[in-house]
Amino acid sequence: ECEFAFESACAAFPYETVRRAIHLFKYDGGKKIGDGLGQLLADYMEKYHEAILAKTDFVLSVPLHPKKEKKRGFNQTHILCEQLSARTGLPFRRDILVRKRETAAQSTLDSSKQRRQNLKNAFQLEFAVQGLHIALVDDVVTTGSTVAEISRLLLRNGAATVQVWCLCRTL
Repeated sequence: ECEFAFESACAAFPYETVRRAIHLFKYDGGKKIGDGLGQLLADYMEKYHEAILAKTDFVLSVPLHPKKEKKRGFNQTHILCEQLSARTGLPFRRDILVRKRETAAQSTLDSSKQRRQNLKNAFQLEFAVQGLHIALVDDVVTTGSTVAEISRLLLRNGAATVQVWCLCRTL
């Protein structure tokens, strides 16, 4: 089983470029900032990845555990997906994937191995994805453990392809 199951990944920005905005967005309740960041991600996808957009069935966000989402007040990747959906016309399916197990924040873990272990069996599919082309959306991709874990789950359950779209990638 390869470490990265997804077909491709694209990031609109290097992390350093949007680090402050992401921090405000996620931790200082800057939900409105998320709309702007989602617009930027949509701009990027429309400008540079038209072919990928054309073969995508829907966008899917990385789910937070319900406790964490309640504490934060929102799921930041939902906001990115809402903007992507509004701009591209791609449906945003928030019902397909759930985080069934509470996990430590990936940012608190040092190694890729710890991050992978942390996510083992954390996600669950609620609907069939057989033959579908899915865009998995995340805000920040660091080691890729989260998106790899979800991608493997989607592909094991028959998804045709999984593309990862993220706002930024740490280098």
